[in-house]
Amino acid sequence: MIKIVLTGGGTGGHVYPALAVAEQIMENFDAEIFYYGTKHGPERTIAEQNNFTYRAISASQVRGKSPIRLATGLFNLWRGTKEAQKKFRKDQPNVVFATGGYVAAPIGRAAKICGIPLIVFQPDIYPGWAVKFLTRYATSIACSSDKSLDYLPPLKTKVTGYPIRKQFLEATPNKGKINFALMENLPTLLVFGGSLGSHSINTTISNSLHKLLRNMQIIHITGIHDFEKISLLKEKLLPLEQLRYHVVEYSNDIANAMAISNLTVTRAGASILGELPASGLPAIVIPGSFSDQINNANLLVEKNAAVMVSENELDNLPNLITEILSDTKRQQYMANNMKNLYKPDATSQIIKMLMEAI
Repeated sequence: MIKIVLTGGGTGGHVYPALAVAEQIMENFDAEIFYYGTKHGPERTIAEQNNFTYRAISASQVRGKSPIRLATGLFNLWRGTKEAQKKFRKDQPNVVFATGGYVAAPIGRAAKICGIPLIVFQPDIYPGWAVKFLTRYATSIACSSDKSLDYLPPLKTKVTGYPIRKQFLEATPNKGKINFALMENLPTLLVFGGSLGSHSINTTISNSLHKLLRNMQIIHITGIHDFEKISLLKEKLLPLEQLRYHVVEYSNDIANAMAISNLTVTRAGASILGELPASGLPAIVIPGSFSDQINNANLLVEKNAAVMVSENELDNLPNLITEILSDTKRQQYMANNMKNLYKPDATSQIIKMLMEAI
């Protein structure tokens, strides 16, 4: 039996690539999967939903201007490394697969100390602190895009693409229509502010509902913070508008939501580099203030698969949505360009790297 440790956390963009790899490994190998993550991060919920053995590790960001925060981060890096070493001795993994997020740093460091092969995956274009830290310990590195090669050790790094979960391969427009109770022959907009939601996107959309719902239906995944407020707002809409407006806090059915949609408004986290191309879904991307999101968005814009809107341009967002959804030729052009970015063998390439390292 092969024993594999997955690690990575903070956002879905770090967790879902690990999940995609684990799904295919479990289908093709006699394997036991462990997930090492933070005590309370989203990775814990996702790992436990998929019946992986979960190990909580101490970790915090090792950055910031505050000397206290920096000292705390360094202490947790040391403590988390010791904790991971102890758990490695118990679990006896053959290989570690790390997908970024600060929790990956102590676990990757512990793998090096224990002589366990470490494969690192860089989901975003630009590597964050944890991936930069782990490159010195990595046996090999995979990345979503060749644009990442400027920031990673060239002799260790291979461009694989972004591994996609099985649900994206099985998604269909008809499943999306049924699961979200959508109407026939009406353009569908998917609003999705990342795994944590986006208050600015939620506010802009909710303030424009009367205009938008005249000619489209909307699947709005709000995230936890704005769900109650927007649900109450929906109750005040006209009956027909309510039928066209589908509000959920979070959806495990994002693949079918993408399959039925004609356009999405989304943040520019790492998952857009894999999930949007797999779905062939044109996008309006609104990157957060972090440079990794801006770089991700720029890649899709350069390929004419998406339009980027900055936070200070959100007043024009409703007009842009209406403009694109009323132009089927433009939608098809963007959709074709998005599909051309899809790398269907990303997961199998990464699994090959893992098996070669054992």
